[in-house]
Amino acid sequence: MTGLDPRAMEELARYFAALAVPVRLTILHALRDGERNVGELTEATGCTQANVSKHLALLAHNGFVRKEARGTSVYYSIADPAIYGLCDMVCGQIGRRYAEQSGLERLFRAQAEKNTGRKRRVRQPVRQAGK
Repeated sequence: MTGLDPRAMEELARYFAALAVPVRLTILHALRDGERNVGELTEATGCTQANVSKHLALLAHNGFVRKEARGTSVYYSIADPAIYGLCDMVCGQIGRRYAEQSGLERLFRAQAEKNTGRKRRVRQPVRQAGK
């Protein structure tokens, strides 16, 4: 991203902002298997038809999906399948980050349990013979 002027950065931010809404990602995921109409996407997302249509309009405006009218239905498909490469890369990065955090958490938890175990041993009362 070196050398991009402020206008280019704004366009880049707009592109990523279009992906920053879970419903839109769900729509893109639903389209991964092929084109669908609004009714099918409504079912896939659990949202109202109006809400899905609003998100589809924004995705189309940003070049993620294209639409094709057929009779009384409009079908949506992915405009550029490369978006899935980006999504897969981000998912992989998030997965690695969580795996690293999980590994660190396990290390800290093991150390805390070790420390807690030491404290318990120190605090246990000493038994006296014959009692």
